Amino acid sequence: MPQYIMTTQYSVPLKARLNLETARITWSELERFFARGRVLHIASSLDLLDVAEALVEDNLAKFTEWTSAGLVKHLEDLTAKSWVADDSKLWAVVIAPWVLVQERL
Repeated sequence: MPQYIMTTQYSVPLKARLNLETARITWSELERFFARGRVLHIASSLDLLDVAEALVEDNLAKFTEWTSAGLVKHLEDLTAKSWVADDSKLWAVVIAPWVLVQERL
């Protein structure tokens, strides 16, 4: 059963709410979170919203599967450097204290 976030007039499914909170991000906006170790790199083969939803729902089974496969991991220095160098198009959603980031091709 999907989770819902209550508003004053109606409830919004969690995934729809997360979609509204997803945005493009520049490296300069991301850099301070990276310095704090709070950026999770989401593989392009995954749906960013599925990962965000699993994190909100504390779905340990999915996260274990994704991290074991290297599909979700802390953003590595080499990846960060390449994103700075080529001005990558990045999408992000904040699930405090984490920023989930995915490169869009």
